[in-house]
Amino acid sequence: MKAFQVSAPLDYRITDIEMPEAAPGEALVRVAFAGICGSDMHIIHGDNAFVRFPRITGHEFAGVVEAVGEGVQDIAVGDRVCIDPVISCGHCYPCRIGRPNVCTSLEVIGVHRNGGFEERVAVPAANLHHLPKHLGLDAAALVEPYTIAANVLDRMQPHPGDRLLVFGAGVIGLTILQMARAKGIEEVIVTDVIDERLEAAKALGARHVLNGRDRDVEQAVMELTKGEGVPLIADAACVPALLPQMLRLASPAGRIGLLGFNPTPSDLVQLEVIKKELTLVGSRLNNRKFPEVLELMASGRLDPLALVSHRLAFDDMPDAIDMLDHHPERARKVLIQIGT
Repeated sequence: MKAFQVSAPLDYRITDIEMPEAAPGEALVRVAFAGICGSDMHIIHGDNAFVRFPRITGHEFAGVVEAVGEGVQDIAVGDRVCIDPVISCGHCYPCRIGRPNVCTSLEVIGVHRNGGFEERVAVPAANLHHLPKHLGLDAAALVEPYTIAANVLDRMQPHPGDRLLVFGAGVIGLTILQMARAKGIEEVIVTDVIDERLEAAKALGARHVLNGRDRDVEQAVMELTKGEGVPLIADAACVPALLPQMLRLASPAGRIGLLGFNPTPSDLVQLEVIKKELTLVGSRLNNRKFPEVLELMASGRLDPLALVSHRLAFDDMPDAIDMLDHHPERARKVLIQIGT
């Protein structure tokens, strides 16, 4: 069967591999659609310390169950499913307190083990989620990015009437925007340096968009908030150098959600944090957010296909990687059709 395999940094291709089998507790899924994520690009570039090559990437995918292993219940052949990539041990401290997404033995499908860019993939049955009747497999492949958004918003604990400032209007920034609107946050400000991304943010419900190349973001935000600052700030740009500005823009008692894995140190002015009693929270992957996102998609409050800029066949995936490497401004979410 076909698989997209990364053998070493910048060494990737569509290749033939043996079909996996469903071990006890697993299900074999025939993959229909999978989305390319920025973290897939980090793996391709050799920038993910958790990966051991060769690796089949892909953690955003959906498909149809083709076989189940011994002991599997509640999952049957023919079920349409999407897959939570977070695999946790269930007994370490984070797992015991309900934070399995930072399990001390964490594994992520598509990172620590083979993922969805293959025609069939064997995954733990416990990680499968049934799809609502009218949700397409293409939309279901995009549940995972929205769980990232749901997780960071949950970590920031919004209050009624809170404003949200999103740094970065890439895919994760746009999912945070959509998720915030679905959760009732009415005023969302989005800043980026690419006009096309800001146009997409405006179309998806941003109240204000700011291009940092053309405007002083700090001045503009303070004008919009009448000097109060913003209670909620989500860092979807993942640029460590922006943290001091976020601290200045946060309102007293504000919360800042950090998502990036960039190892570059950030300047943190302790005075800004203490005098405003700010809360800085990290957010990694998702903490059991798939049911919430599926419900929002089924109700129509989330429109995942609005994120898709390109749909490509599996054999064209190397071309998609090349485009994302050299012309990222042309793309939002690239969706790969692997099967039917």
